[in-house]
Amino acid sequence: MIRKTFVMHLYPGMVEEYAKRHNELWPEMKDMIHEHGGHNYTISFDERTNTLFGYIEIEDEERWAESADTPINRKWWDFMAPVMETNPDNSPVSEDLREVFHLD
Repeated sequence: MIRKTFVMHLYPGMVEEYAKRHNELWPEMKDMIHEHGGHNYTISFDERTNTLFGYIEIEDEERWAESADTPINRKWWDFMAPVMETNPDNSPVSEDLREVFHLD
């Protein structure tokens, strides 16, 4: 399993809406994440900076990267664009973090 950590940024005042949308995650989005090898997906929020911290375990980098081009993922990005910083294609502005410590 490969551990990925990353940061994204919410627009001010949007944490409740972000959480609501994720708590109501579409079944087809959940299926897509699992079909592309994603497991143990967690997103946390730092209220001081409007920063989201994501953690996901993936089976394969290439397989996971393919998930970005699925129609359901593109639809999700469009749905989430009003609440967070996005790129021109509505993908979230996301920065990978370097793991510096892990303990099983």
